[in-house]
Amino acid sequence: MAFQQGLSGLNSSSKALDVISNNVANASTVGFKNSGTVFADAYASSLTGAVSKIQIGIGSAVQAVRQAFTQGNVTTTSNPLDMAINGNGFFEIELQNGGYALSRNGQFDINKEGYIVTSLGDRLMGYQAIDPVSGDVYAPATASVDTFRPLIVPASGVGAIETSEISLNLNLSADAEVIPTPAPPAAAIDPSDPLTYTYSTGIPIFDSLGKEHTLSFYFVRRSDVVDTTTAPPTYSEWDAYTVVDNDTSTLTHNSTIGFDGVGRVAAVTPHVTAGVTPPTNGSVFSALLGTDAVNPNVSTLGLNAITQFGGESKPRELKQDGAPPGEISGLSISRNGIIQARYSNGDTKDVGIVNLTTVRNNNGLSPIGNNYWVETPESGGFARGTPGNGMNGVISAGQVEESNVDLTQELVQMIIQQRNYQANAQSIRTQDQILQTLVNLR
Repeated sequence: MAFQQGLSGLNSSSKALDVISNNVANASTVGFKNSGTVFADAYASSLTGAVSKIQIGIGSAVQAVRQAFTQGNVTTTSNPLDMAINGNGFFEIELQNGGYALSRNGQFDINKEGYIVTSLGDRLMGYQAIDPVSGDVYAPATASVDTFRPLIVPASGVGAIETSEISLNLNLSADAEVIPTPAPPAAAIDPSDPLTYTYSTGIPIFDSLGKEHTLSFYFVRRSDVVDTTTAPPTYSEWDAYTVVDNDTSTLTHNSTIGFDGVGRVAAVTPHVTAGVTPPTNGSVFSALLGTDAVNPNVSTLGLNAITQFGGESKPRELKQDGAPPGEISGLSISRNGIIQARYSNGDTKDVGIVNLTTVRNNNGLSPIGNNYWVETPESGGFARGTPGNGMNGVISAGQVEESNVDLTQELVQMIIQQRNYQANAQSIRTQDQILQTLVNLR
């Protein structure tokens, strides 16, 4: 019986050493999960199947090898497509030979077709919509079965965006002298003569083809204390003129701006409407921007952020919503798994959402190598979702999750198992010597 116990212990120690050696060998593998041996005692059974009071155990046996799906340390990399999961969940991978697998290894690249893939060429799954006509790729508003597919990075750029809104945030000096309106037929202002206007500034705008134009503004202080009886009182008026691409033939008296006693816009009187309703305390800019673009270009002007304080006339922020065509120049991934493409024209667009998959019983998953696991009846079915939703973890972009193997602990366990192995081997050697002695006695 001691021989059987020693042999069983020898096998158990050998199995434990194999598991520990595998952990140590894969300690530096990204996404690798530590394994532990689960032992069970073994007893001899009588011929009748009954349990005897003097039944003797015959050692231990390996019942299972259980993986520990605890969080590993996170390391920063230089690849923006590398991802680490902080919390629950797995990346879902479409295998090249069919089917799906789960992985915690977040090392990804882009293949020649534009798909986000693992080092083996298997595709990362997520949520993405593709316009069947234009081929435009974008992130869906909500994750659904219909938009669950392998994630692809679009090769095409973005088209031009025609300027439709312009916002002026600047200060017009309350110390500026009044310039009276000249009597006709004299021109109201001359852009080439600084004595005819108080302050000028400009902003680039874009037509429907993405061509850049310059929209210049000329402001003239016309009067002080216009009407103190109105609500609110108007203490000063300025005329605003626009010119396109420094072409004086496009000079237009755009609007008249009235300021109250604390330097804020009291009212704007537009002089150009072009069939478009101007915003509150704003105006409309309308001009023909070239012969090969869609004309006219009509943009609303936000003028309510203009102030009239003492000091210099100076711009704070001039904004417009147009842009030239652009090509993709980079990618970034948010903690919620949203993949955002950056374009050379400064535009950004959400092009997809990374999926995270969970199962009810992680230890029921079956490892198939390459840090992949597949579904089994014991694991339960896949539950798909987006990062940060429900029990799912969140994404750390530009980072990877290291193995959760504690090398110090594994080496200590190896020493312990080696001693157990030696003890069981010594037990077998002793039994062999006793048997040899008995044979010699005969």
